Amino acid sequence: MGKVFNALQRANETVDSSVEEVAMVPSEPQAVTKVEPVIASPSPRKEISEHEAAQLGKWDDRLTLAAVTTGPVAESIRALRTRILFPSSGKVPRTLLVTSASPGEGKSFICANLGISLAQGVDNFCLLVDCDLRKPTQHTLFGIPNVMGLSDYLQHKKQIPELLQPSGIEKFSIFPAGPRSVNPAELLSSAAMARLVDELSHRYEDRIVLFDSPPLHAASETSVLAQHVDGVVIVVRYGAARREYIKALADAIGREKILGVVFNAYRATVLDYKVFGYYEYQKDYYGEQG
Repeated sequence: MGKVFNALQRANETVDSSVEEVAMVPSEPQAVTKVEPVIASPSPRKEISEHEAAQLGKWDDRLTLAAVTTGPVAESIRALRTRILFPSSGKVPRTLLVTSASPGEGKSFICANLGISLAQGVDNFCLLVDCDLRKPTQHTLFGIPNVMGLSDYLQHKKQIPELLQPSGIEKFSIFPAGPRSVNPAELLSSAAMARLVDELSHRYEDRIVLFDSPPLHAASETSVLAQHVDGVVIVVRYGAARREYIKALADAIGREKILGVVFNAYRATVLDYKVFGYYEYQKDYYGEQG
């Protein structure tokens, strides 16, 4: 599995060679370098249209643009989906944590797009849980309310069925973060959170659950969350992520948990700026201290 090690070296990062590169968003849209899947993925259902997305949910424009186009963004996400659905181990992970070392690397955007892509496949339903209780993002991306969510469940105020919301497309639900709490680290590290991950992973056999977690550098409880899921996907902003943060993330999570690394390597062309301008938005949203 040395591909990811070489790729991380190109990004001035170091991650143990046991980690496998999942997908890499190319820096030039005109010259896309595909990640060839080990085995072909099932044919997805008909892609959603902009009209359908607009009717079924008030999505963030950048999320809609990435979801309905067939360019390098969509290709990279589909490559990631293929690696998840057809792992070399033969066992499909039911629960996946999507995280990054630092704020501003695009992990929430990648997580949202991955959820859409998984739901567009033939066999799987997808649930996305926003675990970023400090700075929740998924409700903003999908244009759904955030008046109650994960924080309510972890404080024993609500039950799961009361909190799931439709994303706007078939087979894809959102579990929003809910109101901000004063003790997010304690909630995410609690026994209630561990039970939730276990329950969601066993409730439906055809459902893959994605957890959008806080960046490790901003929230230490991410390493605790990682122990409860089947695998972890790391999002790295190509050429910008700090080497020591990536190493700390890999060490804290455990290299055996990391399924792969997704690189954000876009340049600010017209299309790229519209889609990946969200990364800068998220960086500002978190602030300098994360």
